[in-house]
Amino acid sequence: MKIVIQRTTGVEIWIDNRLHSTTRNGLLILFGTRVGDTEKACGILADKAVNLRIFEDDQGKMNLSALDIGAEIMVVSQFTLYADTRKGRRPGFDLAMKPPEAEKLYNRFVELVKASGLTTQTGVFGARMDIRFTNHGPVTLILENEL
Repeated sequence: MKIVIQRTTGVEIWIDNRLHSTTRNGLLILFGTRVGDTEKACGILADKAVNLRIFEDDQGKMNLSALDIGAEIMVVSQFTLYADTRKGRRPGFDLAMKPPEAEKLYNRFVELVKASGLTTQTGVFGARMDIRFTNHGPVTLILENEL
């Protein structure tokens, strides 16, 4: 399981030219699963995401977590995180988990992030979305839970 965390000043999810969901200051989390991932990994990465100290304190040091600042979280499923680009010019997706299983893990991850008490919004699993956001810092981190 892999997540890409981006610190943002706000996120908008647009589907079919309509605003679906928004968040303010916080995190955009892109969520991807691969064959063999389990619900246990959801718990590990959800806990890490909300507790990771990537927001500045009064001295400008990254000492505060999303929980510390009351960040808003946007979670978006993204199977392309497991694209294999080692051969040829077209990515392969054999490593990505099939949609029915991936959606269950995505929903569980979202549920766990929401359980933190932070305002949490989502895109729509499997939908074609336009994501508009400002990467603040910029800060972008990749977290992966090995099988």
